[in-house]
Amino acid sequence: MKKKRPPVQVIVIVLLAILIGGYYGLQNLFSENHGGLGASGTIEVVDVDVSPEMAGKVDAVLAEESDTVKSGDPLLALDPSLLTAQRAVVLSQVDAAKAALNTVQSNYDLTLQNALVAQQASTAIDWRYSAPDEFSHPLWYFDQPEKVAAIQTELDAAAAALTSSQDELTAVIADLDNVEFLATEERLGIAQTAFLIAEEVKIQTEYAAEGGSLRDASYDAYNDAEDELNDAEEAYYDLLSSAAADDVLDVRGKVIVAQQRYEVAYARLLSLQTGTESAAVMNAQNALEQAQTALAQAEANLALIDTQIEKLTVYAPADGVILTRNVEPGEFVQPGATLLTLADLSDLKITVYVPEDRYGEISLGQEATLSVDSFPEETFSAIVVSIANTAEFTPRNVQTVEGRSSTVYAVKLQVDDPSGKLKPGMPADVSFVE
Repeated sequence: MKKKRPPVQVIVIVLLAILIGGYYGLQNLFSENHGGLGASGTIEVVDVDVSPEMAGKVDAVLAEESDTVKSGDPLLALDPSLLTAQRAVVLSQVDAAKAALNTVQSNYDLTLQNALVAQQASTAIDWRYSAPDEFSHPLWYFDQPEKVAAIQTELDAAAAALTSSQDELTAVIADLDNVEFLATEERLGIAQTAFLIAEEVKIQTEYAAEGGSLRDASYDAYNDAEDELNDAEEAYYDLLSSAAADDVLDVRGKVIVAQQRYEVAYARLLSLQTGTESAAVMNAQNALEQAQTALAQAEANLALIDTQIEKLTVYAPADGVILTRNVEPGEFVQPGATLLTLADLSDLKITVYVPEDRYGEISLGQEATLSVDSFPEETFSAIVVSIANTAEFTPRNVQTVEGRSSTVYAVKLQVDDPSGKLKPGMPADVSFVE
């Protein structure tokens, strides 16, 4: 049986359909491979955990989930009763410190005034005297602070000399060659003291009424003391020419002179401490400084309490939307506990994925436009802020080998939304500007 050929009209129609389909297929292929680069993602925000800096009982929660808040809006308040009571105590300490400072300041002013008056009188008297012949300058040549500094230097030197001579005396006393002379010295000292006491007792008994027996006893004691004194002096003088005596007497002389030098220097220092350098003014100055320190400490404690009270109210750190609320009034919270979570709507971002073969078309700072289904007639501007350095497989849930073999690069863009229309989680389409 002979096959019939389709009519010519049918053949023409089929050929036209094939040509038209091929044309549009090629157009689509060309558009996909060489058209503008676009991608999709979801709007992302930075989550901010809101935590208190102070521990305490929650007095009020001032924001609910989904509330829109501005930076600085109060979100949470803790019970201030304990810190308020502590502030009252510290405030009373500040008032007491101020009163004490006023009293000490008045005392200092009065003491200084009296000291300056006394100094003027002593200065006028000093002008009447001439300097020693050994001096090349008059007595008034150096001012008081210079004189005080000089005498303080001399006083330090005298103290060092006294310590040195005392150490030398200790060494001499410890020398076994000097034991006999030292014992004789000690005996003489005891004998002299006993004699002086016996003599005083003898004199007292001479005025006693009906004190014949008292006088006899006192004279006996006096005679015994005198005999012991004579014996001790004789023994002492027998050893006075020995080398041990020379060593001991020499060192004792150094100690006595050093001691006197120190005492004279100290007395002269006291005599120079007039006016602002006087001991009374110095003591008043120290008391004034202590009172000033006490007031500063009390005021610092008050400032600390005030800062703690301020931190009882937790404020929104940025504009945003409350995502979660994890606290209720009456709960006791600890510092650092996450009580609220805030989405910072001033920092919107979107992450999209670009095929590996088009990775080179993206650069940092590149501009893009963004559109969302909620506002189909509007576009938003965005800018590339981050490009991944390594590729990854996408989509991650693809189960076929062909799908898993495709790699993409993550690109993050900063989204500009001054009107605040975009919300976290919104799907969005991004078109990169060439």
